[in-house]
Amino acid sequence: MTVVTRPALGSGPEIIRSHAAFIWSVADLLRGDYKQSEYGRVILPLTVIRRLDCVLEPSKRAVLERHTQLAGRIENIEPVLQAVAGEQFYNTSPLTFTKLLDDPNTIADSLQLYIGGFSPGAKDVIDKFDFGIQIDRLRRANVLYQVIGKFAEIDLHPEAVSNIEMGYLYEELIRKFSELSNETAGEHFTPREVIRLMVNLLFIDDADDVLTKPGIVKTLCDPACGTGGMLSVAEDHLRALNPQARLEVYGQELNAETYAVCRSDMMLKGQDASHIAYGNSFSEDHHEGECFDYLLANPPFGVEWTKVEAEVRKEAEIRGFNGRFGAGLPRINDGSFLFLQHMISKMKRPDEGGSRVAIVFNGSPLFTGGAGSGESEIRRWIIENDWLEAVVALPDQLFYNTGISTYVWVVSNRKAPERRGKVQLVDAREYFVKMRKSLGEKRKQIADAQIEEITRLYGEFAEGEKVKIFPNEAFGFLRITVERPLQLRWEVTEETITAVLAGKAIQKLHHDVQLAVRELLEAQRGAQFATQREMVKALGSAMSGLGLPAPAQKTVWSGLAVRDADAPVITDRKGNPDPDPELRDNENVPLPSVPLTFEEDPTDRFATLEYRTAVDDYMRDEVLPYVPNAWVDYDRTKIGYEIPLTRHFYKYVPPRPLEEIDAEIKRLEGEIQRLLAEVTE
Repeated sequence: MTVVTRPALGSGPEIIRSHAAFIWSVADLLRGDYKQSEYGRVILPLTVIRRLDCVLEPSKRAVLERHTQLAGRIENIEPVLQAVAGEQFYNTSPLTFTKLLDDPNTIADSLQLYIGGFSPGAKDVIDKFDFGIQIDRLRRANVLYQVIGKFAEIDLHPEAVSNIEMGYLYEELIRKFSELSNETAGEHFTPREVIRLMVNLLFIDDADDVLTKPGIVKTLCDPACGTGGMLSVAEDHLRALNPQARLEVYGQELNAETYAVCRSDMMLKGQDASHIAYGNSFSEDHHEGECFDYLLANPPFGVEWTKVEAEVRKEAEIRGFNGRFGAGLPRINDGSFLFLQHMISKMKRPDEGGSRVAIVFNGSPLFTGGAGSGESEIRRWIIENDWLEAVVALPDQLFYNTGISTYVWVVSNRKAPERRGKVQLVDAREYFVKMRKSLGEKRKQIADAQIEEITRLYGEFAEGEKVKIFPNEAFGFLRITVERPLQLRWEVTEETITAVLAGKAIQKLHHDVQLAVRELLEAQRGAQFATQREMVKALGSAMSGLGLPAPAQKTVWSGLAVRDADAPVITDRKGNPDPDPELRDNENVPLPSVPLTFEEDPTDRFATLEYRTAVDDYMRDEVLPYVPNAWVDYDRTKIGYEIPLTRHFYKYVPPRPLEEIDAEIKRLEGEIQRLLAEVTE
C-alpha cells in the first residue's frame, strides 16, 4: 500500500494549529463508538507512538541489524541499541507505523507486536496510556485500520515538527481533552505566558552571571509537572541565555496520561526521561534525598489530600523537620502548602549554592488559617527563616478552567543581600490584554512587553505604585487573649427559673423532682443575692432536701446567676478575678522588630522586653481606655502570619456626591413614570 504523507504546513503556531486540527479530525472516526471525553484515550497515545516512529525511522535498519547480532549474547543490550539509535529509546520490531497498514486483517496483533518492540522506557510511556484496552475496543468497532491510516498520513519527523513545537502540540491536544472532560482547574495545563514570567523570576538573579558561564549544568524540578510545559519553557529560556549551558530537568506527575506525554516529550528532547517519575509526590517521593538548583510548579488549586492523609501525617509526626512537613499541615481540602513544603525540602543548602523556588497559588495560602493553625505556622516557618522573597499578584481569568486570581510565590534560601530580611509584593493584576477569543475561562493573557515590565519591577526592587517592600516581621502578629472579670449577682425570676429547668443535669432528673425544683424556686420568686454564698445559705438546705445530686445543684446556682457590671467581681481562692468567657476577646498586636526564631515557643518570647512591651503598649493605647479592668492571658498568646497583599495595594475611591446620586434617582424616576404612562395609554 502506498502511503501519502501529509506535508508540514508553515512553522510555529501555524504548524501547531494545522497538525492539531488534522489529528483532531481522527475524532470523526471515533464518534459514536467513543464519548467526546474519551477521544484522548486514543489520540494522545497514537500521537506519541507516531512521533517515536518518525524519530526512529533513520536508524531503524541499523538498530535491527545490531539487535540481531547481539540478541542473547550480552546481558544488557539497551545502552548499545540506544547508542545505535542516537536516542534514549529504540524499537526492535521489524514493523513500522506505515507497515502496520499492509494487512488490515492482522493490524491489531501487528500493532501490539510493534509496541512490544519499544525499549523499556518508551514501553512504560505507552503502557501508562492503557492503550492495549483501546486497541481491542477499536478493533471491535472496526475502525482501528482507519485510525492508524489517518495517523500514518501526518508527518511528525523532527525536520517537520521541532521538539519544542511537538511539546506545544501535545499541550494543545491535552487542553482540548481537558475541556471536554471538565478537568479541575489548571490540573494539566499552565498558560505559556505565566510560565515564561515564572521562569524569568526564577532565573533573574542568575541571568547575567551564573547561567552565562560556558558549559554550566543546572538542575530543575517540577513535582506536579503535568505535560512538562514548565520544564520545557525553563529549558528553552536557559538555552536562549547560554547555548552552551545545560539544564537537567526532573519531574513527577500523578496522572498517568499526562505523565506519559511529559516523559515522551523529555525523551524526544534528549533529556534523561528516567528523571520524570510517576506517582503522588507526597506518598511516593521518587526524588527523595535529591536537591535541585531551581524548583517550579503550578499545583492544582484547592485539591483535597485525603487519599494521602495517613502517609503525610505519619511523616509529619515521626520525622518532623527532618522530613518535609514539620512546619505544619494545611486544611484537608487544600494541599497547596504541602507542595511548597515538599519543594523547600529539596532546596540545596546555602553553602552548596542554595536554590530558588517559584510556585503558583490561588489566594488561599496568603491568609487562610488563624494564628497557630497549620497554614499560619507554615507561613511563619517560611518567613521567619527568611525564605519568602516575593509574592506577585497576577490578573484573574488567566487559566483555562478557572477565572480566579492567582499569585506567584518566589522562595529562596540564597537571597541577594539587599533582599535579606524583607519581602517584596508586586501588584501585576492590571498587566494583561484581553483575548479576542476566550479559551474556556481564559479571557486574558499577559503580553510579552508586560512580562518584561513585571520582571523589571521585580528586579529593580524599588518601592512604587506597583511594588511594596516590607520587613519580614510586618506579616506577623501576636494573637492575644483579652480577659475581663466575671461580675455576677443572683436572683430568682421567670427567666432564671426557665434557665435552671433547661439545664441538662435538671433534665435528667425524675419529672416529680423537676416539679419540686420549680415549686421551690417559685416560692422564692423576687429574691436577690449579692453573692453565691448568700444564695446557697438561703436555698441550699431546701435543695439538699430534694435529694439533688451535686451536678444538679451546680446547675441551679449557675442558672440563677445574672451578669451585672455593677455586681462584685468573682474571684478564685487566691483572690484573683475569674475571667468571663462571654466577654473574652482576641486582638492582633503587630510583631516588634526583633530577631525571629521559628523553633522558639511563642510564650517564651514574653520573657523578652520587646514582646512584653509591645503587648503592654497595645493594651494601654487600644484597650484599657475603653475597658479599664481588662487584662491579657499571656499563656493563650499565639504567633500568626498572613500576607494581606490586596490590602497593601488598596486604593480608596470616594463615593459620588449626594447631589449627583439624588439627580440620578430623580432622572430614573422620571424615566419610569414615562414608561408607565406609555403602557397605560
